[in-house]
Amino acid sequence: MNAERRIRALLEAAKVEINGPNPWDPQIHNRDFFSRVRARGSVGLGETYMDHWWDCERLDEFFNRVVKARLSEQIPITPNLLWLLFKSRIQNRQRKGLARTAAEVHYNIDVDIFEATFDRRLNGSCGHWKDAQTLDGAQEAKLDLICHKAQLQSGQRVLDIGSGWGAFTGFAAERFGVEGVGVSVSSVQVEYCRKRYAHLPVEFRLNDYRDISIDVDRIVSIEMFEHVGPKNHRTYFRCARDCISKDGVFLLQTILANEPSPILDPWLDKYIFPHAVLPTIGEIAIAAQGLFVIQDLHTFGADYDKTLMAWYQNFQSRRPMIAKKYGDRFCRMWDYYLLCCAGGFRSRVINVGQLVLLPDRPH
Repeated sequence: MNAERRIRALLEAAKVEINGPNPWDPQIHNRDFFSRVRARGSVGLGETYMDHWWDCERLDEFFNRVVKARLSEQIPITPNLLWLLFKSRIQNRQRKGLARTAAEVHYNIDVDIFEATFDRRLNGSCGHWKDAQTLDGAQEAKLDLICHKAQLQSGQRVLDIGSGWGAFTGFAAERFGVEGVGVSVSSVQVEYCRKRYAHLPVEFRLNDYRDISIDVDRIVSIEMFEHVGPKNHRTYFRCARDCISKDGVFLLQTILANEPSPILDPWLDKYIFPHAVLPTIGEIAIAAQGLFVIQDLHTFGADYDKTLMAWYQNFQSRRPMIAKKYGDRFCRMWDYYLLCCAGGFRSRVINVGQLVLLPDRPH
């Protein structure tokens, strides 16, 4: 079966039609699309979109259908995927020497891209939409929920592992009167946070989590755990246990996979989140055993769909400005990233959760 017939047949199983009438049907502009996707799989699909070889009115719905139908399991393994799987088996792709790669690709780009996408506090994680009507409201609700789950009190010292653009650390200091220490491997993020929150009792360190030496009352880590990798899960929890007081609380928010996999989607691995791996709840429980007890688990994956679509709408409103500075190919990459992830959460193949962890036996 040639490439076009094979891809058409696969998509039909997901009720997606090449050049069809529905908003989730891809419209092909370059017939080399089929051979490139057949040869390079997920990477080829994303790159041909970036190169304007195809369009789709509702890319989020395209991915919802494709992911839900598990089409990736029916595509023959490509050389780039085989190489990625091989590397993940023989290497620790999240070791210290490689940990800053994700920062260089995704977090050390100019902050104006994130300002065009995120809320006013630059939360790069899922909002909580239960009682919220706006992105700003959903993100503040998420931060407030985390602070209450972590039982923050004035005067406590709180460690934020993977502090990003400082949203949680700044919020906790402003609203709950804590002293905050944020750590990140992104020099751009650390510099930004030091300037934005210079008026608060917080500090930001350019540190790998494995190099943290600090005594704290509480730990919060919001969607950084995806960069840790299964070979380092146990080390991560040991480092956290070494820092926290015996009666402390550790709030972990992370994207979750339903089934274990050693790699992320190859296109996302190449262009957005190098070396990231989504954990399962089971993997977290095993890695934390004897160090932390899982006191509470709350999942809210549907809220990530809403968050990503709000990010996409924000980005569209500022797209001409970003395109002028970074080019249309970058903008199409960013659109693809936001919408393929929205579709993934909508399909319920991935989820997001908050875990409240309490220190286990004396350490």
